[in-house]
Amino acid sequence: MDDNIGGRRAAWRWRVTAAMTGAALILGGCGSGDDDKGAEPSPSATSGSSTSSGSPSASATGGGSTSLSPFQADPARVPRTKAQAETLAAAVALKPEAWGAGFRAQQPAASTPGTVAVLDEQCRWERRPLTGGVLASLSRYSEIPAGGGKGELKVTAAVTVHATVLDADERLATTLEEPLRCREQQVRTDERITKLMSAATPYGQGSNNYADDQVVEIGSYLTGNSEQAYRWYVTRLGTVTLAVSVKGGQGYSDDQLNKYASNANVTMLNSVQFELGGDS
Repeated sequence: MDDNIGGRRAAWRWRVTAAMTGAALILGGCGSGDDDKGAEPSPSATSGSSTSSGSPSASATGGGSTSLSPFQADPARVPRTKAQAETLAAAVALKPEAWGAGFRAQQPAASTPGTVAVLDEQCRWERRPLTGGVLASLSRYSEIPAGGGKGELKVTAAVTVHATVLDADERLATTLEEPLRCREQQVRTDERITKLMSAATPYGQGSNNYADDQVVEIGSYLTGNSEQAYRWYVTRLGTVTLAVSVKGGQGYSDDQLNKYASNANVTMLNSVQFELGGDS
């Protein structure tokens, strides 16, 4: 069984990496990238949009989905309560050591319990109490400190457990639409994201045969006078959305950033499958 799991992870890592790299190449050739995106790297609450990013239609009941999905969860293990959702989020969201050698927790190391990241009317990201469509949301923040000729590298792994598949599907639609509403977004007091472009890859399109839907966003991360590459990936499996962000530092190549992001995404995707007991 271990060999099967290892083989599946290797195959998924190749698929996810290929999809992310392909999306990044497409986005990189789209033009000047005037749309700006900044986000505290956990998924924000749904905005009420009913326009999906192209994923198959989903049932409004928790755990329900069409047959056009790479994953079918055990309905008995799909979180129905906040406590169940918090347990799942804590089990899936990556801790620093899971990112690889050299990573440590940022300060703060995690988001405030009982909150979700929301893009406000002034295009600033803030955490607000959970909405009705979100059962739990957890972001864990990690970093590799500057040193050895390289700058500081910051990453985030976030898990949001939704009440229904439709709620989770709308989260992906909102992610795709946010750059149209806010052309520049403030992450923290001294951090913002610019030059953002985004692309959606629903299951069955492109190289996506591992998730119900995925949105990939690339742009520039600005802090002080420094401008570095920024990557943000939001992926959905059933009622769960996973978000991975990578804020580049001096000395890190785009390939390295994509590798960190894809490895984190694969690890969390496998964790969701394990926790929900479904068969892929």
